[in-house]
Amino acid sequence: MVLAHAGVASRRRAAQLIENGKVRVNGLPVTDKGFRLDPAKHEILVSGRPLSGEEKKYHFLFYKPKGVISTVSDTHGRKKVTDFFRDINARLYPVGRLDKDTTGILIVTNDGKLTHRLAHPSFETEKEYAVTVEPFITGSDIRKIERGIRIDGKLTSPCRVKLERKSGKAGVYRIKLHEGRKRQVRRMFEACGARVVQLKRTGYAGLTLKGLKEGEFRELTRKEIERLRELGA
Repeated sequence: MVLAHAGVASRRRAAQLIENGKVRVNGLPVTDKGFRLDPAKHEILVSGRPLSGEEKKYHFLFYKPKGVISTVSDTHGRKKVTDFFRDINARLYPVGRLDKDTTGILIVTNDGKLTHRLAHPSFETEKEYAVTVEPFITGSDIRKIERGIRIDGKLTSPCRVKLERKSGKAGVYRIKLHEGRKRQVRRMFEACGARVVQLKRTGYAGLTLKGLKEGEFRELTRKEIERLRELGA
């Protein structure tokens, strides 16, 4: 949905805005959620504000702490990723999601085109995780994960898994994959009888957490942004 990609709101909230007549296209209200919006062809106003324009684009690398949710709004008063960016005068949103108990890399931006490129499955953006599980799993289970685990009736794509170390009954693994299905890493290990006790995304599209502590963020460099825009080109 164009409104969601532009960072106006979540998909659900964007649908509500349309239903409530808050979205105008070329001066006329639109209430059909299936209406095809095209910022290149239409003048789109949301609550009286233009969707398109020369809004400054921000691109941040954020180290998400545990307990923080990856949404732009929440009715339960939980701490959100966007709460860390209140001093930035822009409608920011995270690219993709990490579940509440997962820490690590998130890109936070208001660049809809870049968001689409990074989040769309066809571009196969690589993600790297450090996973601690109990009990540690055997080589045959590792190969099973690497070949693909059936989740919701569909096999996961091939990935790479490496055992970093063992600590008592626990094992620490490094896993690289290109998919981003809901709770995918946790569910792959659970399918092999192991419970994930800690999960951290350490890499995203070649970016790392170097120099950041939990809750900190930095702006991406021009070179990093250009490289991200070239992914899948």
